[in-house]
Amino acid sequence: MLESRKLTFDAAVDVLKAVAEPTRLRLVVLFSRGDLTVTDLVSILGQSQPRISRHLKLLVESGVLSRYQEGAWAYFRISDEPMVASLVSALVSRLDLADPQLQRDDERLQAVRESRARRASDYFARNAADWDAIRSLHAPDRIVEAALGEALGGDPVEALLDIGTGTGRVLELLAPRAERAVGIDASREMLGIARAKLDAAGIRNAQVRLGDLFHLPVERGSFDLVTLHQVLHYLDDPAAAIREARRALAPGGRLAIVDFAPHAHEFLRTDHAHLRLGFSHEAVSSILSDAGLEVVAIRDIVPGEGAGEGLTVTIWVARDAADDAPATTNSGAAARSS
Repeated sequence: MLESRKLTFDAAVDVLKAVAEPTRLRLVVLFSRGDLTVTDLVSILGQSQPRISRHLKLLVESGVLSRYQEGAWAYFRISDEPMVASLVSALVSRLDLADPQLQRDDERLQAVRESRARRASDYFARNAADWDAIRSLHAPDRIVEAALGEALGGDPVEALLDIGTGTGRVLELLAPRAERAVGIDASREMLGIARAKLDAAGIRNAQVRLGDLFHLPVERGSFDLVTLHQVLHYLDDPAAAIREARRALAPGGRLAIVDFAPHAHEFLRTDHAHLRLGFSHEAVSSILSDAGLEVVAIRDIVPGEGAGEGLTVTIWVARDAADDAPATTNSGAAARSS
């Protein structure tokens, strides 16, 4: 499991000094509810871009916020440093959020979120037909998600990383059982949908950011659960993606992969950019083993009646092989939909 580092005295002073100013405290309250851009903040606070940028610079320098780039946009968020995040959370939790100023900020934040949701809805509407065509071939999402939950068991999660997060569904599903969660995707459009969905679900311990899954923009060894949900079949080098995911795992951490079993639906390659037509148990297990991971569970979810020559979904769960915890393998287990 991950270990929290203590906050030094000087670092604590820097944090407290940084937030001890009205606008910066308002900013901290806003960031406690999600990632935002300077443009968002100009709209919410009604202050000039240079002034807001100066406040953000001080908050970043003090370690309260971190900044990340997403194409042409710069996003800001509460620091990933657990002790800083804990201190900020404790401070915000003791504020009277019914204060008129904070309420106005919250109303304007909701307007920003509604704008995000409209953009996400428009993009989803343009692409929903393609996604629905694929989803009709395999077991309903609720069955796959239930099987994933069972495969992961009830172990608590300190830090979750969802690689190729797409619309953020895995974050919606698993973030409530984690202390913090991060989703990475290479599509700004998908990240827009994910942010809107997380906002709508009221999930505040999850964030999404733009990134390359072969070069993850995260600290090495900092997540005890990493997920790759319906990602590998788009890749020309799935093994490289799994090795990179392995590097993000903390000692004893787990990697969960959800993807299709081998199939013959060539239209998925020609029409939907699938580079791989599924993966066998043995193929993925071999890659996981080569990456230093021990497979502890494999589950197949077969398509329901009426799906014809549908798609079987397979779930692999593997653990850092350096962990001393005993492994229980049920590689023959199958969760069947009916």
